[in-house]
Amino acid sequence: MDKYLISRQEIDELQGLEKTHFLNSNAVRTNKSLGDLTGLTALGFHIIEVAPGHQTTELHKHYHEEECVYILAGSALATVGEQSFEVKAGDFLGYRAGGEAHTLVNNANSILRCIVVRQRLTQDVADYPRLNKRLYRNKGISSDLVDISEITHPQVGKKF
Repeated sequence: MDKYLISRQEIDELQGLEKTHFLNSNAVRTNKSLGDLTGLTALGFHIIEVAPGHQTTELHKHYHEEECVYILAGSALATVGEQSFEVKAGDFLGYRAGGEAHTLVNNANSILRCIVVRQRLTQDVADYPRLNKRLYRNKGISSDLVDISEITHPQVGKKF
């Protein structure tokens, strides 16, 4: 049976999955993937919870996918590019494809609860600037993580 509706009660009762970012052991969150439960494949829709002192993810940017966050409860320090600022319940962050690198850090004393929405394109490229890493992802086939300093231009053979 196809599921199109998840009631508020069902959402509240979902345990969610604890996830730790593969490049940042402090980026720990509980994730309720509502999009997955309703069969969405091109769009990820998640309710996440982040404990005080933890990040949502490693600072990153996507070259092809868009992403956004709506703060449901709590507050955090948002970093977007070189800027950092406080965000709180009711605030919305929109991250454009090819835009600035971003992350959230729960710097408060209570749980940060957010809705996170992201495209799920077949291919994407993401940079992790603090780590000097680039991820090439081809969904269902492969993912390659490389040092940005080792990338060469295919036609001239020189490093960027």
